[in-house]
Amino acid sequence: MAELPPRAIAWAETMAGHAGDGLVRAHRDPGARLALRAPVLREQREAWEAEHLVEGASRALGAGERGRSEQPDPERTCFQRDRDRIVHSTAFRRLAGKTQVVVFPTDHQRTRLTHALEVAQVATSIARGVGVNVTLAEAIALGHDCGHGPGGHASEDAFDAFLPEGYDHGPWGADVVLTPLNLCAQTLDGIRNHSWSRPTPSSVEGEIVSWADRIAYCAHDLEDAIGAGIVTASDVPPLVAEVCGATRREQLRTFVREVIATTARTGSIGMGSSVAGALAELRAFNYERIYTRPESLAQSAAVVAVLQALVSHYLDHPDQLPGEVADGDPVHAAVAYVGGMTDRFAFDTAVQLLGWNPERLPRQQ
Repeated sequence: MAELPPRAIAWAETMAGHAGDGLVRAHRDPGARLALRAPVLREQREAWEAEHLVEGASRALGAGERGRSEQPDPERTCFQRDRDRIVHSTAFRRLAGKTQVVVFPTDHQRTRLTHALEVAQVATSIARGVGVNVTLAEAIALGHDCGHGPGGHASEDAFDAFLPEGYDHGPWGADVVLTPLNLCAQTLDGIRNHSWSRPTPSSVEGEIVSWADRIAYCAHDLEDAIGAGIVTASDVPPLVAEVCGATRREQLRTFVREVIATTARTGSIGMGSSVAGALAELRAFNYERIYTRPESLAQSAAVVAVLQALVSHYLDHPDQLPGEVADGDPVHAAVAYVGGMTDRFAFDTAVQLLGWNPERLPRQQ
């Protein structure tokens, strides 16, 4: 066996940790100590929420409102369990390989996964600021885009052709992709209805995520576009620059503080008209200069062609679908399988399985 380098030897020597004083520590020297006390269990966490969250906030209770009954967790509240289940799910991990704005993002551009994390950061900041359930807001935010197919919003256009009710990533994520996780009703409702075109979420935490989603993507999509040379900071509309700044940091600070201040003043989740107008102006700018520019439309058209070809193939060859999705309605199964693919897996499958010309694949623009 080859001789191991010193670093590998040092790492291997920590295999059993560091024993002493009747316990095993992660580090050789003792660290900080806590006052002795009993563990903080679920019922204590629920009691803290009942006492400290504002009226109208969602409160965890027992196992939560789930489609299939469960026993409560001894340590975690029902919304903490939801958050953990989403983070450990296959659908959440696959977000790392799914388009936010451009396919095949560079090292510094957002994916659906980094977008979800940024939405969670904005949502938890707002939830803490207004005194509602931070954990529920985080769970909804982390799961809100798990229904997205490969290639961004173009996948919705692609799958619309096969489903009479159409394909909407919010309901699809809540009612199809995340169903095996048996999440709480409040979590699923927030995921299902996070888009502004959907019905109002049933919880204030769900409404917060709706705002956090728009705040996050408006700011970070602009930052990515500036980094890619698609637009420049000087292109940002004067109203946006004047009210909330031209950088992601300035914009997030302005928008988060505005939602907190407006909610504290009115009791409703929202923004005052001045800052809301700047956010709308920023979104309109992104829509025109980023999302619907000719290169982006060409990318979307290529995505639609690939995904529709894949779904059609699996409709013609249902025996090639994995067993876990092959049962039930064949159209639903084909859409579910292709919708769960990452960008790279979908495009590679089109080349290998369908003989798709690589020149016709979506390209980073």
